Amino acid sequence: MDPYSDHMTTKQGSITQTTVIPILVYEDIEAAHDFLVGTFGFTSGGLHHTEDGTVIHGEIRMGDAAIWLHAVTDEQQMATPRGSVQSHGGLEVIVDDVDAHYTRSKAAGAHIDRAPTDQAYGLREYGARDPENHRWWFSTPLTD
Repeated sequence: MDPYSDHMTTKQGSITQTTVIPILVYEDIEAAHDFLVGTFGFTSGGLHHTEDGTVIHGEIRMGDAAIWLHAVTDEQQMATPRGSVQSHGGLEVIVDDVDAHYTRSKAAGAHIDRAPTDQAYGLREYGARDPENHRWWFSTPLTD
């Protein structure tokens, strides 16, 4: 199965394509996939295996946005942030109800960096990390 084939969709007779797809690196793609789906509420875009059953690619989705899960590889110099003290960045995800999302994620065992707070830039936001130390921020726009 080609992991790239499902990124072009037909919408009202025209072709649309995702412009940017973030890639996160994991030592255990399957465990990361299951955590992100079960804890943060992403939907599964599937897991792709080699003939021997090794997971080599994963995908999660939130609405129309996809995130690819990539294996650690020396060849491509791809490493997980697991064990790092500092982070290189993270992903901001807009959700319908950040307080409900926070409650669900915390109950499911997510590492919470900061509880939901109103931010001066117009979002109510909380911070969390996944088991391999990727940083996530979930937010809902503040209403006037």
